[in-house]
Amino acid sequence: MTLSTMISMLLGGMGKSILIYFLTLVGALPLGLFVAFGRMSKCKPLQAIIKFYISVMRGTPLMLQLMVVFFGPHYLFHISVGSGWRFAAVVIGFIINYAAYFAEIYRGGIQGIPKGQREAAQVLGYSRSRTFLTIILPQVIKSILPSITNEMITLVKDTSLAFAISYAEMFTLAKKIASSQTTLMPFVIAGIFYYVFNFAVAFVMERCEKKLSYYH
Repeated sequence: MTLSTMISMLLGGMGKSILIYFLTLVGALPLGLFVAFGRMSKCKPLQAIIKFYISVMRGTPLMLQLMVVFFGPHYLFHISVGSGWRFAAVVIGFIINYAAYFAEIYRGGIQGIPKGQREAAQVLGYSRSRTFLTIILPQVIKSILPSITNEMITLVKDTSLAFAISYAEMFTLAKKIASSQTTLMPFVIAGIFYYVFNFAVAFVMERCEKKLSYYH
């Protein structure tokens, strides 16, 4: 196999990794905010359920969670799933895992805002939703951006865990090519792709942080 053929195949796998990455963010970022609200809820049963969910997601391996999501419908409910379920299981597994981490980041950011700002907004006649969206949320985003960036960079590397349920993203393809060609070159190329992807994510997030520097 020529080097160009190898790169072309891995680029196709990289496209799948990028798709997992962005679908995870699209699902996990907003879900994490709702989970954070549940975690801070005054409803004790809801708070307990959310705390248990976060504990399980952060206390068990993501690889194991992917396997539970993929095999669960068959072994638990005897539901027959098609080949398309493999990709859906990967995305769902990543979303529910990362939503738990994002929820704790959101919670820390929200609780770090002084209560005086909420009280001042109430005096000015702001509703609770308007207070949150226009005053609290922008400050929260600024304060949690470094932590969110770290999770987003970790997610780039975690996409390789999709191999646990045999989804052919870039790392899985690199393993197959390396095995069939008895060479480490696919891993080297994959490592470069991951690095470039991470560099791009870090660059974009750094630009976003500078855009929000007026909150200093």
